[in-house]
Amino acid sequence: MFVNFRRIRKCQCVQLMTTCLVLSVVMVCWEQLDNSVVSHVKSYSYRYLVNRFSYINKSLTIPREQARSFSNFRYLLDHPDKCSGKDVLLLLFVKTSPENIERRNAIRSTWGNETYIQGALGVTVKVVFALGALQTNSEEPSWSKRSRVGFQAELIQEDRLHGDLIQQDFLDSFHNLTLKLIMQFRWTHSHCAHARFFMTADDDIFVHMPNLVSYLLDLSSRGITDFWIGRVHRGAPPIRSKDSKYYVSHEMYQWLSYPDYTAGAGYVVSGDVADKIYHATLTLNASIYIDDVFMGICANAIGVSPQEHVYFSGEGKAPYHWCIYERMMTSHGHVEDIHDLWEAATNPEVKQSASGLMGRLYCTAVKMALLCKPYSYNTYPCKAAFS
Repeated sequence: MFVNFRRIRKCQCVQLMTTCLVLSVVMVCWEQLDNSVVSHVKSYSYRYLVNRFSYINKSLTIPREQARSFSNFRYLLDHPDKCSGKDVLLLLFVKTSPENIERRNAIRSTWGNETYIQGALGVTVKVVFALGALQTNSEEPSWSKRSRVGFQAELIQEDRLHGDLIQQDFLDSFHNLTLKLIMQFRWTHSHCAHARFFMTADDDIFVHMPNLVSYLLDLSSRGITDFWIGRVHRGAPPIRSKDSKYYVSHEMYQWLSYPDYTAGAGYVVSGDVADKIYHATLTLNASIYIDDVFMGICANAIGVSPQEHVYFSGEGKAPYHWCIYERMMTSHGHVEDIHDLWEAATNPEVKQSASGLMGRLYCTAVKMALLCKPYSYNTYPCKAAFS
């Protein structure tokens, strides 16, 4: 049998080159693979095989005097009588930055309009904005200090007009989000502990208030307790890459996995859970600045686990379609489009069109097409199409 040795050598050369190329790619990407794939494998192993999060509670427990340093800031703006004498279904804190006045005004005129909620939905929902301060330091030029003082004066004027800003004297920054979360639970405990539900949300989120109110009224009628719902992250590992915004050092958090938590874009807890979380913050080290992770740590300490709701958003926007609006709870990443979305999502024709057998079948098919695409990272998971 004739053998073409030249062709064999050519094939071997191609194989060698291919192998070298693959090895080069692996070597270049190894750090990324180690940070993502390997860390997730370790995290899930810890989460599902070891599952000893009690160690986390012990390692982060600190004396009460030390824990209070994370909440003992004076209030610059406050409304302690906001909930007084009212049957509050929901206290909703919106996390915002001082400069985001346009976002706050958009929320006040759409889904966060308390007058609309009371009149159209027949319940009391209190919407307040949580923010820190634009602080000065001795090294700043005098013109910068004056501009910051002027900006605080604008916030005071805004608050006089709307009466809904809750501000403490800590630097408003990404690394102080946990301080902002603690402030919310502290304020709730002191001034609105009778609210049946508590919600925290970002200021670029859209809340379908009619759907949410209907859902919470049903839960309230059944006396639900130990309740925490949102977009759940299970077995998430700490990010150890120093290039990441969410980098967490071993000194800050030594364990392989975070306790289960919900995406900070928006989640809801029952009033009893809000009170327990507040007391947990009085004993835990809050130096970890990822606020939704700290919420998971606190909830783990009190024995409360989050529940998944397929129509609570994570990081992405929901698709724009009336079949989505019919079941929507929250959607993330809305600023310029919030007025148009509010008008479209709360249109009475949405519920009418989605009712009946044909409407339900049509919407199931539409949601499958929108949510069940391969490699799709839409706001809601594919299973939302069937619920």
